Amino acid sequence: MTPAPLAARLRDPRGPLFFPVTAYGPDGSLDLDVYREHVRRGVEAGAAAVFACCGTGEFHALLPEEFEACVGAAVAAADGRVPVVAGAGYGTALAVRYARLAEAAGADGLLAMPPYLVAAGQEGLLRHYREVAAATGLPVIVYQRDNAVFTPPAVVALARTEGVIGFKDGLGDLDLMQRIVSAVRTEVPGDFLYFNGLPTAEQTQLAYRAIGIDLYSSAVFCFVPEIALAFHTALRDGDRATADRLLDGFYRPFVELRAQGRGYAVSLVKAGVRMRGLDVGEVRPPLHEPTEDHVKQLAQLIERGYALLEEDA
Repeated sequence: MTPAPLAARLRDPRGPLFFPVTAYGPDGSLDLDVYREHVRRGVEAGAAAVFACCGTGEFHALLPEEFEACVGAAVAAADGRVPVVAGAGYGTALAVRYARLAEAAGADGLLAMPPYLVAAGQEGLLRHYREVAAATGLPVIVYQRDNAVFTPPAVVALARTEGVIGFKDGLGDLDLMQRIVSAVRTEVPGDFLYFNGLPTAEQTQLAYRAIGIDLYSSAVFCFVPEIALAFHTALRDGDRATADRLLDGFYRPFVELRAQGRGYAVSLVKAGVRMRGLDVGEVRPPLHEPTEDHVKQLAQLIERGYALLEEDA
């Protein structure tokens, strides 16, 4: 673990939050050497934190021993320069197991993902996340999406839970998020962290900033870190012209391309990483690779994005 508290290190990030893909070799097994290189490049490109083995990192496809090895590799590659947050999910017992594996591997915190499949009520969800938070000494960020959707009073309860430091939204209901932010601000003293966790979060980040949510995931940072960093800097500096130019010329077309295939939020990103010269392998099933035409469109879009940066320069 790094010495500075995770919440303090995330509160005012110098760069995007990096969600690396997980690297596989030709036979489909983990390639930890390539994974370490991928993480190292991201840290050196300006990432403020590494979120290892989360959605973009195919948490769902990793065996427990693979997960622990990946988290350990990310910690080694980050080398204390930025914090490493690891995913934890499935049912409560398995989520606790993954949390403890992450702690043993040296992670600085946990992103607690939705429990597997079941549509639980608020009381059950609170019990689940409280047990995950109590299982280790690691600070926890709770991820709202799919079957884990919270009411404002439930998030107030989470914010009062020892070890829970933040709330990541992958649902996209801004009315709900405004009410959550307001309820927690009113009832729980202190700084609770919020994250925009929608796929290609840059596309919606202007709206999230309007309700006070400045932190966001950046899967795009995996393969075009310069573009992701330029957008992050434009937001930080209030440079709306640059932000709009990147949204119109790169992010919106990327989101439209991503929408052409199920699972492209991961497989298209992984194709982009390979395209930029690092062979991280293909996605594991049940995800599938993008079509050849979609990969060609991604290559053209990357060229367009870098051309936009040259125009700004």
